[in-house]
Amino acid sequence: MLVRLFYTLILALAAPLLLFGLYRSKANKPKFGARWKEHFGITPKLDGQARPLWIHAVSVGESLAAIPLIKAIKAQTPEQRIVVTTTTSTGAEQISKLGNLVEHRYMPIDFAFAVRGFLKAVNPAKMLIIETELWPNTLATVHKANIPIIVVNARLSEKSQQNYAKVQPLFNLIHPCLSKVLCQSQADADRFAKLGVATEKLSVTGSIKFDIHISDEIKRKGAELRAQLGQDRPIWIAASTHKGEDEQVLAAHRQVLESHSNALLILVPRHPERFDSVFELCQAQGFETIRRTQQQDVTDSTQVYLGDTMGEMLVLLGSSDVCFMGGSLIGDKVGGHNVLEPAALGVPVITGPSFFNFKEIVDRLLMDENIEVADDSNSITLSLKKYFDDKRLTSTKKHKLLSFVSLNSGSLSKTVTEFSQYNFISGKSTINSL
Repeated sequence: MLVRLFYTLILALAAPLLLFGLYRSKANKPKFGARWKEHFGITPKLDGQARPLWIHAVSVGESLAAIPLIKAIKAQTPEQRIVVTTTTSTGAEQISKLGNLVEHRYMPIDFAFAVRGFLKAVNPAKMLIIETELWPNTLATVHKANIPIIVVNARLSEKSQQNYAKVQPLFNLIHPCLSKVLCQSQADADRFAKLGVATEKLSVTGSIKFDIHISDEIKRKGAELRAQLGQDRPIWIAASTHKGEDEQVLAAHRQVLESHSNALLILVPRHPERFDSVFELCQAQGFETIRRTQQQDVTDSTQVYLGDTMGEMLVLLGSSDVCFMGGSLIGDKVGGHNVLEPAALGVPVITGPSFFNFKEIVDRLLMDENIEVADDSNSITLSLKKYFDDKRLTSTKKHKLLSFVSLNSGSLSKTVTEFSQYNFISGKSTINSL
């Protein structure tokens, strides 16, 4: 109890700074508007009596991972009501694309009073957490309400495990609240076990990110975009780049242009608030740049195509010959992004040396030489030239990547089977007694 009190005190002191970062107005960032109150447990009630399934996906990445799971649940049980919470407005924007498949609420901040307000308004039957968003007060309050908590697609890097170990007394309050932890790999399960999670609570179901369904519409849009950009020119994409990476990507592109003068770079910053500054950077460095939102014609002289939209990554990837996955060139700040998206489209992948968020997946890709690791802009250039100069290599790599993703798919069905054993709680909720 003292540990939780101390944690809550620290959180109360840090909350103003955390909320400032969450609410701060940024270019291209959706506004919270009057819905900011939901973060404090002032949550609109649901209509009807059926208790919903609560899925929490903190931001964009988790929301995108949740979407195929949501669709799989709805396909199996169409009548199942689902409420999805996100912390960020950009995550909410992704969930909104599901239309009436789900209802969205903002996640209450990690104070018991806020979580109780949410539970009374929503009355969920069970909670699914996408990946590893473990907040002590939230878990304790939900657990006290007799609501099963299942962590889905759980991952725990070596670095995160070491960080949790530094606050082991706090983690000791967290793991008894968890009903089940469905891990991406055995290595993830082993790290959770080291922190004290009971082995009977741990299962390895694989990564639901392998279950990427590329619709015919996405493929068609990718092909159409490729025709607009130039069918015969070399095209590569730098996906989900962070501050500090764009300069290195542009340096690599400048070197590529020396031997492939008609090459085109599709540059997609990770965060929408950086669209304007990255566009200005491209222009300042002398690259002829067009923004996707400008809907201008791309000519042979266009050198950079800025992907300044949200939710179109698969389309942009589908129009590319090679992908560099961002978040991997700036030390240990980010840890890389989802290399499986280009792989599912058969697009050869290059990553920087920091990929701890996807270590098991990258390691498996490396075993079959299905991914390149580049330490800097020069290394990126060498990898790009290799693919641009050898079309047969690119074709071979495409088939190997598609086969790799297909062989490792199936996590969705395993995940749904695992959490389906936790039946909905019948009778009157105990939430009012909290």
